[in-house]
Amino acid sequence: MSTGVLSDEVQRYLDYQRTVRGMADTSIRAYHADLRGFLEFAGAAQITDPLLIDTALLRRWVREMGDRGLAASSVNRRISAIRGFLGFLAREGAIPGNPADVLRSVKTPKRLPETLFETEIETVLHIEGNDFAATRTRFLLEVLYSTGARISELCSANVDDLVPRRRALLVHGKGSKDRYVFFGAGAYAAMKAYLPLRREYLVRRGMRDQKALILNLRGGRLTPRGSADIIVRRLQEAGLGKYLTPHGFRHSFATHLLNHGADIRIVQEMLGHSSLSTTQIYTSVGMERLRTIYRDAHPHARRPERSHKTTEKESYP
Repeated sequence: MSTGVLSDEVQRYLDYQRTVRGMADTSIRAYHADLRGFLEFAGAAQITDPLLIDTALLRRWVREMGDRGLAASSVNRRISAIRGFLGFLAREGAIPGNPADVLRSVKTPKRLPETLFETEIETVLHIEGNDFAATRTRFLLEVLYSTGARISELCSANVDDLVPRRRALLVHGKGSKDRYVFFGAGAYAAMKAYLPLRREYLVRRGMRDQKALILNLRGGRLTPRGSADIIVRRLQEAGLGKYLTPHGFRHSFATHLLNHGADIRIVQEMLGHSSLSTTQIYTSVGMERLRTIYRDAHPHARRPERSHKTTEKESYP
């Protein structure tokens, strides 16, 4: 094989994921970034032919990532990416087998998703003002919490994806899987207030053809990064002293549904999870929240245990 064939094979793998598997562009970019890191490591070792990749090289790469202080979750994501890539080459007959099959994932500390309590959600959603910026922010946050949609799904949604009569929005999820998400009373009211202001905002700027559902303040499509900035500012304004990503609203949506008795398989459908195991983490979140409430509220929850040894004064005949 000629020099640079390893890089060519990575591109062929990404093209396969996009065209055959229907992988979303955001996932393709993430895979590309993870595989690029391996290509740089292999290039430094003068490995440009996939046939020269062996388990020893892969283990050195994993150790090198650890030495650089990469988080365990990042290391595991890259291991998964290289395992998928080399598995593809093995199935295509480009290499005799997958040398990454023997790699073990790095142990990661168990971290529960960040969520807000229901009272905190109410505080965050109580936004003063009726101008475009305030109304847009209220709509964004209400829809995030009401639907549990991914922020990428909301930012890519168009006005034509709304189904007002059903109080629903058609979102385009991972792997080109479409599903409907539903507006509660708060989100529906926020939508009715937002859409007329959105239309006026675009007319004033001569941007009538803009299809994006959620706008930035320049009249363009709001991005996930822009959404994250809005949420950080809103949490600061609400005085909660917490940091939450847009995904935290999705976590809160799932946790609160399960806390109120929703069937976990229904929550799985609402979230667009292909695997039930992905949804099951929210049952742990609910238990953790209950434990926190108990610790903060029960008078004996934090009281140090008293000794049960009997002293002479405490003895009874």
